[in-house]
Amino acid sequence: MADFKPGSMDITTQTQTFEGFIKFTIRVVWVIFFILLFMAVFTS
Repeated sequence: MADFKPGSMDITTQTQTFEGFIKFTIRVVWVIFFILLFMAVFTS
């Protein structure tokens, strides 16, 4: 632990995982939005 230098860790995997999670979340929100829009327009 004494040899640790802040900012020297490779975080490419964590960054890719986070970006994938954000993309997935945005897509799910869009799908839910369109489902709700469809229900609002075509249900009585």
